[in-house]
Amino acid sequence: MHTKLLFMDAFIQNNRVPNIIQLMSYHPDYLDCFLKTQHYLLHEDGPLPFDYRHYIAIMACGRHQCSYLIKLQAQEFLLHGGNADWLKGIDYIPQKLKDFLEINKILAHRPWLITKEHVEKLITGKNRWSLSELTHAIILCTHFHALSTFVFGCGLNDEIDFANGHTFSPSYVDDNDNYSSDSSNDNCDINNNNIVLFQSKDDEGSLRALMARMKELSEKKEEEELTVEERLKEFAKVESLSAEIATSQKIPSPSADVLRYVEDPTFAYTDFATRESVMEIPSFRANEYSWEEHGFSLANRLYSDIGSLLDDKFNMAYNLTYYTMGDNTQVDTSSFRKAIWSYIHTMYGIRHDDYKYGEVNQLLERNLKAYIKTVTCYPERLTKKDYDGVMREFKHSEKVHVNLMLLEARLQAELLYALRAIMKYMT
Repeated sequence: MHTKLLFMDAFIQNNRVPNIIQLMSYHPDYLDCFLKTQHYLLHEDGPLPFDYRHYIAIMACGRHQCSYLIKLQAQEFLLHGGNADWLKGIDYIPQKLKDFLEINKILAHRPWLITKEHVEKLITGKNRWSLSELTHAIILCTHFHALSTFVFGCGLNDEIDFANGHTFSPSYVDDNDNYSSDSSNDNCDINNNNIVLFQSKDDEGSLRALMARMKELSEKKEEEELTVEERLKEFAKVESLSAEIATSQKIPSPSADVLRYVEDPTFAYTDFATRESVMEIPSFRANEYSWEEHGFSLANRLYSDIGSLLDDKFNMAYNLTYYTMGDNTQVDTSSFRKAIWSYIHTMYGIRHDDYKYGEVNQLLERNLKAYIKTVTCYPERLTKKDYDGVMREFKHSEKVHVNLMLLEARLQAELLYALRAIMKYMT
């Protein structure tokens, strides 16, 4: 009954129950938080006009070539009275929105580069933004950057009424296990309204080995704490190993329908560990600026209630558990969930002083790290082979949960950099 009510809410919000909502319904408690947050961002009272909100969402999705979300938001943009000429591309939009393109680009790929000067430029420019408008816009674009990773991570199909929409999917894998369609979303099958993810293969022993490592770590919790130097070394090791993990170099060519919304399409993620100005851009220490102590309150201050909604969503994705792993029950998955969250933050240069980063290398095997890195940083490059190669004994709902954590951890990482820049501008 809970899921049915959520579908009714989704239909009221979107004039449909999109495939992405159906997929999230594996986890109704999370879906509830998600719908409340997205509805607040797009449809309730806020600093930005409704056409701006949906267009910023389109620009954000363009950074990762997510045509699925672009199509959904373009429909919403027109329904809310948006100027159809804007859908011809960024050459046709107001200068105020053009001025936001740089921040959108940086946040999508290298959020550690954002500074208070970027904020000041928009706040004091000719087509100036208010701090509340800018906060609203930043949260919108980070929301849709992260949502794009979920779409690709789960391989969502287009809606049935879209140009490439279909009920029965044709063969979608070529000889190189890459997508054979120009659509970025031909990686699951929608059959009689049931979402079916990529089918996975058995991998005897891998889940058992993971659970053994988790148990071993839980038994070591009472051991002597690591020194600050030891924790720094562990973080640096995880960071450098992440930079060594290769992802697919075959970059899909974006269609003209996507490129029209993108400025500087070649700008992409680069490993934080290989940044040029190590002294100028140190690791982001979460104990000095954290979501709980700083970002939450600043977001609420500049855009009423959004911090609370985001906080509920972060906590739901992070703490969600059914105490299962594959066919195993009564499993404490907290160390695995924390390792995934921490690894994503590491790729964005965010260090938590109270976390033992050695657990990342113990709990996340290399191909799972490669999958996480691809989905989080280069989602448009994901292939069916990437998906099939990880978490082979996990249930589909568990894979969806992992992708929800990737979504939320990335979103939080982007927001931490953006909100810290706003705070520095204000002070």
